[in-house]
Amino acid sequence: MSAEFDTVAAWTAAVARDLGPRYHVPAGCRGSGSPAALDWLIDALEMRDGQTLLDCGAGVGGPAAYAVGRHPVTPVLVEPEAGACRAARSLFDYPTVQASADALPFNDAAFDAAWCLGVLCTTDDHDAVLHELRRVVRPPGRIGLLAFLTPTPLTDEETPEGNNFPTPESLDQAVAAAGLRVEARVRTSDLPAIPEDWQHRVDRVDEELERRYGDDPAWQVSERQSGQMGELLGDGRIVGEVLSLRLA
Repeated sequence: MSAEFDTVAAWTAAVARDLGPRYHVPAGCRGSGSPAALDWLIDALEMRDGQTLLDCGAGVGGPAAYAVGRHPVTPVLVEPEAGACRAARSLFDYPTVQASADALPFNDAAFDAAWCLGVLCTTDDHDAVLHELRRVVRPPGRIGLLAFLTPTPLTDEETPEGNNFPTPESLDQAVAAAGLRVEARVRTSDLPAIPEDWQHRVDRVDEELERRYGDDPAWQVSERQSGQMGELLGDGRIVGEVLSLRLA
């Protein structure tokens, strides 16, 4: 996981800076949400100008920057990997804190809204993450998730290293245990396709990453992980969902 979220994150920021500002947000969103998923969450969370948004497990910071492009919200980023924190600051210069999603270093009710994109499956304690998100948002408790779920639990051999996919049932139980309820949800496969221009910019970033770092073991590990995720999604053994939560 550190290969993808630390080393490769730093490389991604370097490539995006070299390619120019048009590439910053698409590069920063690699693996953490398509424009359609982010638009769905921004609308479902009813974000408004000037409100605070916690991006929990923010990676390189692209989703937060996308939200700012839709509404001038005030984002705060939390990310456990130092390389990703530095990368996010270098691309977007938002307040960024190195911390874990299950122990957020913020007061109760500190934020108007929060989202956590593609993070639950990388943690061992889904309940703790959801409890922390509930704790740090003020009523009505607007929380967005991008979650990768497995309809049928995977074997250890099938599961990409560092992942712990919830089932739909276990996610619903964790949401309820945290004092939350699902207000709306949609499969990522049912959302509009990625715009051609956006995909072109992502592909350009990937090509440059491959050209510069293709022989590096960290890149090869990251690509192998991405390939496993792609195969599991393609086979339906894992599914992506975006969810809008509120206080129960």
